[in-house]
Amino acid sequence: MRFTFLRSVPSYYREVHQAICSRTDERVPISVFQRVLSRTSLSITVQNQIAEHVNSGDGFISKVSLYKGLALIALAQQGKPPSPKLLENFIQEFPKPQLGEPKELQSLKMQTVQESPLNLSLTLGELLKKDTIKVELIPEKKGLFLKHVEYQVTTKRFAVSVYRRYNDFDVFHELLLQRYAYRVVPALPPKRALKGVLTSMSEREFIEGRRRALDRFLNLVARHPVFSEDELVKTFLTFSGSDVQTKLRDACKKLGDEFMTCKYATHAKDYLPADIQSQFSSSRELIKNIHSSLQKLRDRAERMAERSKENATDLLMFGKELSSLGSDESPVPILASCKSPWAALRRSVKGLSVEFSLLSEKAAQQGRREEDDVVEKLNLFLDLLQSYRDLCERHEKGVLHEHQRALQKYGVMKRQMLSATVQPKEQVSVEQLESRIVQQENAIQAMELRNYFSLFCLHQESQLIFTYLPITSHILGAFVNSQVQGHKEMGEVWQDLHSKLKSLFGDGNGQSPPLSPK
Repeated sequence: MRFTFLRSVPSYYREVHQAICSRTDERVPISVFQRVLSRTSLSITVQNQIAEHVNSGDGFISKVSLYKGLALIALAQQGKPPSPKLLENFIQEFPKPQLGEPKELQSLKMQTVQESPLNLSLTLGELLKKDTIKVELIPEKKGLFLKHVEYQVTTKRFAVSVYRRYNDFDVFHELLLQRYAYRVVPALPPKRALKGVLTSMSEREFIEGRRRALDRFLNLVARHPVFSEDELVKTFLTFSGSDVQTKLRDACKKLGDEFMTCKYATHAKDYLPADIQSQFSSSRELIKNIHSSLQKLRDRAERMAERSKENATDLLMFGKELSSLGSDESPVPILASCKSPWAALRRSVKGLSVEFSLLSEKAAQQGRREEDDVVEKLNLFLDLLQSYRDLCERHEKGVLHEHQRALQKYGVMKRQMLSATVQPKEQVSVEQLESRIVQQENAIQAMELRNYFSLFCLHQESQLIFTYLPITSHILGAFVNSQVQGHKEMGEVWQDLHSKLKSLFGDGNGQSPPLSPK
């Protein structure tokens, strides 16, 4: 295929290559090819598809890959899907893409890379490195009533610890939603257990579950590419004064909401791809399905962790019963028919409780690994996915609904104005109606700008979700490692126990007697 492709390369393709490659390397930087794509009228989705087909992953594309990319651009401009399969059996000369004169493209390799503000260029590793937050119960407050529970919040980034109560989290969350209504703001856990919940769990378990949820909340906020640089977040994580809630409210009043402070807010429409609505719909549906599947995985992982804990309890009790059995000092009667070895055996049985205690400890460690490395990380990602779904609802029920309602009100006013011109009324009432129409037009314009900014933010938050998706492979790796480590450790103890049993109860040849006749 390569030979056929090179043989049928149009001269325009060669001229484009000469225009954008460097003098010392016939390869073309992928960033330069992306600038070529940006000159087309193709949607962002199609541009990304073409870039993916030619990208080798090392930051450059070969001359042949460039030719393939140019052919795909031309086919896409003709309304055809940009699939490399179309090129395999192409008999005619490849079509010419609409990019202008090759000489005009020379400036593309000189331009500094200016990423669109719509695009998030962070990797998962970069997000996770932004900060690590630890939320811990203050030791002396453990076991008190819920309203007295206090937390120590430690941030690795700012290297400081502060003390917070749940009400502080509540105010912080409320202000974060006010400032960033168009972003994924994770939900807080409930302040108190719902009616009937404490019948199935202890107060201690509820407090620990809430602590874990607050820990996840702060880590997601502190690693968000926008929130992490916000003064509101820094204040919550570092302010050690007596009234953090007042400090947070003052900061929020000074900052205002994101629409009023973001430099891209009023012209967000210019950065949106033409098919933004279809992209939003497809992303929303995919994320909904991922959320549903991960919830089921989390539920299974929770059950496995719970079984490991129950197994630990059973093994410990098993060992205690063996110890109790072996500690029985009751005299063994000497029967005429046989000589019982029980007096010696029960001392050996008591010694086996040590191995079962160790097995119990290993099973408990396994349960903690499953809970901390698997269940908790799944919960972290699920919290993020749920906040994305909440954001989608806020967009539809908030911005879109208000915009539609404003348009309906505007239509009523226009009909009233038309009626006033047909049926003469007092001049004052007509002027008042005209003034109200102008005000409504301004309101609609502001809502349209907010609607586009909401879509702008939604697009970025969708990218954030997809950036987090590789965490699933980390979680699966942690799950497999926990099973390998757990089975290995317990297997070693079982093997020791097996050897001990053979030496204690085996016959002269080291073989244990059969438990049932052959």
